[in-house]
Amino acid sequence: MPRATAMIQFALGGSSLGQILVAATEVGVCSILMGASQNLLVCELQRRFPQAVLMRGDAELAGLLSKVVDFVESPRSKLDVPLHLGGTAFQRSVWQALREIPAGETASYSDIATWIGAPKSVRAVAQACASNPAALAIPCHRVVRTDGSLASYRWGVERKRSLLQRETGA
Repeated sequence: MPRATAMIQFALGGSSLGQILVAATEVGVCSILMGASQNLLVCELQRRFPQAVLMRGDAELAGLLSKVVDFVESPRSKLDVPLHLGGTAFQRSVWQALREIPAGETASYSDIATWIGAPKSVRAVAQACASNPAALAIPCHRVVRTDGSLASYRWGVERKRSLLQRETGA
């Protein structure tokens, strides 16, 4: 997790699923956000890191943004970017489990809870998914209900549906 007074660079761009913001420290990506408005995404970044110095990114960050946008348009593999995330030990274990779900496949909240050795923590797994700071790099869009139906998605169920369809080629 970036220090309170960290410098965070960010880049903004568009995709077929809306606007994307990628933010990073010198260690790695600390936030990937999706939404309808670049202004709202910047406000969300400011809310998440109120003490950080935020500034527009350089060419290296533009390259990371391009990689994220490419993933949105053709999400058939893992979005492999360096991460610099906070979160509790439990959240980090959930996020790591999510990164192990291959593109085109899904898992249930119950599956994830079992994988991390906490089979009774299904609701906590759902909460960890909802607090995911790095959309796409931590593919919480691949988590579904036990019956296979789409559960909520922080960045909208339609985006989730679209990403899953793109991953399976449907």
